[in-house]
Order: sequence, then structure tokens, then C-alpha cells
Amino acid sequence: MGDAAGIGPEIIVKAYRDAPELLHGCFVAGDVQTLRRAAAVVAHSGQPALPVAHITSVSEAWQTPPRCVPVLQVAAPLAALPWGQISAQAGAFAGNCVLWAANAALRGEVSALVTAPLHKEALSAAGAPFDRFPGHTEMLQDCAAQFLGKPVVDVPVRMMLANNELRTVLVSIHVSLREALDAVTLDNVFQTLLITHAALTRLLGRAPRMAVAGLNPHAGEGGLFGREEIEVIVPAIEAARAAGCQVSGPWAPDTVFMRARRASAGGPEFDVVIAMYHDQGLIPVKYLGVEQGVNVTLGLPLVRTSPDHGTAFDLAGTGRADPSSLITAIKQAKEHSATIAPP
Repeated sequence: MGDAAGIGPEIIVKAYRDAPELLHGCFVAGDVQTLRRAAAVVAHSGQPALPVAHITSVSEAWQTPPRCVPVLQVAAPLAALPWGQISAQAGAFAGNCVLWAANAALRGEVSALVTAPLHKEALSAAGAPFDRFPGHTEMLQDCAAQFLGKPVVDVPVRMMLANNELRTVLVSIHVSLREALDAVTLDNVFQTLLITHAALTRLLGRAPRMAVAGLNPHAGEGGLFGREEIEVIVPAIEAARAAGCQVSGPWAPDTVFMRARRASAGGPEFDVVIAMYHDQGLIPVKYLGVEQGVNVTLGLPLVRTSPDHGTAFDLAGTGRADPSSLITAIKQAKEHSATIAPP
């Protein structure tokens, strides 16, 4: 469901309204009253709100009629919270929804999970165990590690942002820029390439053409602007090639994304760009339009996607939030769920 004070509940209701066939068999792990409040906000003037059905089992989702929102109450009912305000209660409930959905996916009870936006400050305000996690990705990684009986470091994950024109995978995620620079190691870049190769091979049915962005301007210009390309990135690329990956680079980061764009003349040169840090990879994707962007977590023994935007507290409660990214995330979750083996 995401944060109850954000736009997550509203865009969920709109997704059921606008894409009923796609949503058949889907359900919301969340709070019944929160979804009913969202349905009232979304309702057009003079038209009734979409019905929200309280289901008690996963299988009931298949019995719900079109344009009816089935909700499985996964934690104690949540009191109505002010729209657009950080709340420990909303953070805790959102966190509990994620944990429930992740464990259901790991047990094979659901095929995939799509996460509506949560607010990182609200998650932190909720306290233990949620304040250990910067966001969804780290929480899901921890769940998977516990399920598999492995240390977290042995369940490496990567974030892929994708839309209709571009895919990019990040070497590091939610860390400071200083920490992101330190994360550009041979092992991390090599691991990113292997995770991306495995995930996209399943999705595309062939080895993906991976382009690696340099860390420095002009990809270091032969060492004039930094030696990370020579000492770290090139050896990682060579190791990935030896492991059977189709990968090239490092390419100048100010042009490689254009070369991978599927709307480019003559078609794209690459299927995906490996970016060295969060903003390097996300700015190009989001510039093309957050309404179609999707976040896909690679490396997990489950399928997880999410919209490429946050809780939008300034829009919450207005009924004006755009569900397009959520709908695209649901489509991609269904596509990816057909390619992953059970844990």
C-alpha cells in the first residue's frame, strides 16, 4: 500500500479503475479503511467511489469483480492520518506491508510484489526494525537473506530503473556521494554486471548488450581525469567478458545513455547502461518522464517492482496523482514473474 499519508493508496485505486484487466488477480496488502478513504478522494464528481472489498485470503483476489479493490488487512487497522505529513504510524504500517508481501512472495504464495511509495523519514520514525533500512530495497534484501539462511552480503541486489526508452542499473543505491565513490570497486562493478546479465537474459531470452558508464568526465580521458576506469572498471569488464557477458566500455557518461535510448535513430546500441552511482543513472531515466519509469530490484529470489516516484505529499489527498508509473510497474512485475524460478 505504501505510506498511508502519501499518494500510494490513490494511485492504487486509479490503477484498478483504469486497468481492470491488468489488475485481475491482484490485491492490496494494506489497510481497508485507508483504501476506502482513497477511493472517496478519487471518485469523480457525481460518481460513486470504487468499492473496496475486505478479503481474508489471497485466493479471494481472483473472485473480485473488475474495478473493485480487494484489500488484505495485513496489520491492525490504521487510524485515519493527515494527508501529506510524516507519521511514525504510517511508516510502521507501510513497513509491515512490505514485510508481509516479501515473505508471501518468498513462500510462493504470490507471484510478485509491486510496492507503492513509502516515506523514508516515516519509516525511520517508526523505529525498530524499520529504522535499520534506508528504503524498500534494503528491507527486501534482508527478508530474502533471512529466508535463505544467508548473511545479507551473500544476497547482493541492484536497482534497475527502466521505462519504454531506457534501462539503467546502479552499482550503488542509497548512500552519500562520498560513499558511492568508495563503492566503485572491482568486485562491486563485476557483481553488478553478473546480476544484470542474469536478470536480463531471463527477461530478453538472450544475453543483454551492456554498456558501462565511466565514473569520471569523459570516462577518465585515459587517466587524465582519474584512474578509476583504468584500475577498477576495465578489469571488471574484462572479468565479466571472461564469464560470458556481452559488455563494453567504460563509455563517457554524458553520451552513453543517449546511445542506449530505444527511441534513438537506428535503434539502441545497448540494452542497458551500468551506472556508477544513484544520480548518474536515475537522472537520464527520470528526465524522460517519471510517469513511465519503473524500479525493478535485481538479484532477489522474488520479483519486485515499484513506481519511479515518491510519496508526493504535496499531492496526497487531492485525487490528482498519476497512476501511470504504477500501472507500468504492475505490467513489468507480470513480465518478470514469468522468468524467475521459485526460491
